[in-house]
Amino acid sequence: MPPAASSTASSAPSTTARFTASQTGSGHSDPNGRRAARVLAICQALYTSSVSIDLTLTGLVGYTLADDKAFATLPFSLITVAAALTTIFASFLMARIGRRAGFVLGAGVGALGGAVSVWAIFHHSFWAFCTGTATVGVFQAFAQYYRLAAADAVGIEGKSRAISTVLTGGVVAAVCGPLLAAWSKDWLAPVAFAGSYALVTGFGLVSIAMLALLYRDAAPHASAAVTQDAARPLGEIVRQPIFAAALANNALGYAVMMFVMTATPIAAVACGHTIGDGAGIIQWHLVGMFAPSLFSARLIQRFGVLPVIGAGIALSAMCGVLALRSTDLPHFYAALACLGVGWNFMFVGGSTLLAQSYRPSERAKTQATSEFTTFAFSALGSLFAGQLLARFGWATINAAIFPLLGIAALATLSYAWSSKRQLAKGVS
Repeated sequence: MPPAASSTASSAPSTTARFTASQTGSGHSDPNGRRAARVLAICQALYTSSVSIDLTLTGLVGYTLADDKAFATLPFSLITVAAALTTIFASFLMARIGRRAGFVLGAGVGALGGAVSVWAIFHHSFWAFCTGTATVGVFQAFAQYYRLAAADAVGIEGKSRAISTVLTGGVVAAVCGPLLAAWSKDWLAPVAFAGSYALVTGFGLVSIAMLALLYRDAAPHASAAVTQDAARPLGEIVRQPIFAAALANNALGYAVMMFVMTATPIAAVACGHTIGDGAGIIQWHLVGMFAPSLFSARLIQRFGVLPVIGAGIALSAMCGVLALRSTDLPHFYAALACLGVGWNFMFVGGSTLLAQSYRPSERAKTQATSEFTTFAFSALGSLFAGQLLARFGWATINAAIFPLLGIAALATLSYAWSSKRQLAKGVS
């Protein structure tokens, strides 16, 4: 059955239709969908730049403000924790008030968080600074839905392109975020670092303006579903092979990436490299995370979503192979570059599958489940990295990623097998 016909034959695309469309879709979307994706890509760049400033400076500021230096990393940890706790609330709230209103609210909270952080630095208040960084996590929770909002506005054949377009906004932040943090830290001299968090407020305000003036909520695309269908129970949705594959690649891909990335600067210094070397490794890793979004959708359209996901799993595994082989600087750079590109392929592919796994009436609870799980795995990867590195070393960190990637590969293969089986039944 051709994809166009299958999308109108039922209230939600069948697994067979989704698999066929992902292999053959042209990637062309309607003008409104393309415009929404471009606006959200700019907002993604603003949000990621805000997070990059926090990634660069929050540990240092926390160390400066904390009386007990054991709490120095707490402000940074609260970003991920607040994001995880807010993710479910954000999804259901936007189902009630609309995505534009929700995105404006999230950006407003991020702008407020920057202002609170500025106040905390001026008044040398550690706990106020923790409050400020936690609100950036709330901003992150809402902004994580940018890519899914873009995907929901187009048909099956355009979802991977919409997701990739939004994620290209991260390329700007990957390159410019750390530079902006260094450039703005003395804006409000003699109080160091306050200017950088004032810039976070500025990014949030610009995001509000972009969303209020240029973004409009889009109705689900006609080829995505018929709205008359009743929502299925969540248990039925998550048992679908397509959802399992999407969740495995999003959550485990993120966990592996955070697990290795968090440990890398410390491991690089422990292996005799400089702090500057560690920062350079991470900066190029960030470029590897987002730059492939410029072409990952085209790869999906040409080769199919599953081969691209497979390439992402293989590249992430190559990170472990390179890191285990040597601890010289070129191997650090190569390993983290592979990890960045591998994460991108897994995340874009997983998000494409996720956007095909639910009906419009199921969107809020399905996306909330996926995003909360992804954030939770990301937080666990970040939290356990330091402990395992201190106790067992860099080699153990990299060896530990192979079982997680194996699970993602098995979930992807299971979806491919079930899709081909259903396709064969449909042909017969």
